[in-house]
Amino acid sequence: MDTSFFSEMALELHNEPTAERTIERIAEFAMSATSCDDAGIMLVHGRNQIETAAATSSRVGESHNLQIIFDEGPCLDAIEGGPLYLSNDVATDVRWPAWGPAVAELGMRSVLSIRLETRARRYGSLNLYSERLDAFDDDDIAVGSIFVTHASVALASAHNEEGLQVAIDARKLIGQAQGILMERYDLDANRAFDFLRRLSQHHNIKLRDVAAWVVEHRTSDEVDLAVSAPKGEIS
Repeated sequence: MDTSFFSEMALELHNEPTAERTIERIAEFAMSATSCDDAGIMLVHGRNQIETAAATSSRVGESHNLQIIFDEGPCLDAIEGGPLYLSNDVATDVRWPAWGPAVAELGMRSVLSIRLETRARRYGSLNLYSERLDAFDDDDIAVGSIFVTHASVALASAHNEEGLQVAIDARKLIGQAQGILMERYDLDANRAFDFLRRLSQHHNIKLRDVAAWVVEHRTSDEVDLAVSAPKGEIS
């Protein structure tokens, strides 16, 4: 495959606005990069939660769900075991005796699952499906391996940028709430922040949410009564 494909893919993935859209585009690119008929991505959240984050058809989602039901399959194995699993005929593959025949009934006969990971984190697996037997060859494996490297970096970047944006937005919101309190109560910046922090601790609410409440109720007398609100609630 032309190396320009991967360069263009990396640029497009980097420009996607959210992690969700990045994941969708990874599955779409996989359709173009290999000999598959369908593609999907399973992601790991925490230690035990696994979900289908992208699927190019409903049967991909069914295939993933069947792996969770039967607790077996190449997509799960790619996350928890080795980095790559290939089956040229899922219906007769002894590694997945329950999942394989069930997926064959969906019209899928070959599967290639490759782990999505960086050195810092294991994200999940990219899973390629074909309706044909013996669909994936060494070239598909090579292309898929290069592909998941680019995709994993893009996925990591998207997660990091979203996390950074959330932190930036929270900081802006807290700063806005500080400004409101400073003007309303003639406080300096440190005392205004301490006031927000005390509200957060007293009502067991995140500082960002307290700031959002102050901003929303900035013209209301309820701000004056906030400290006496029931624990766990500001209203």
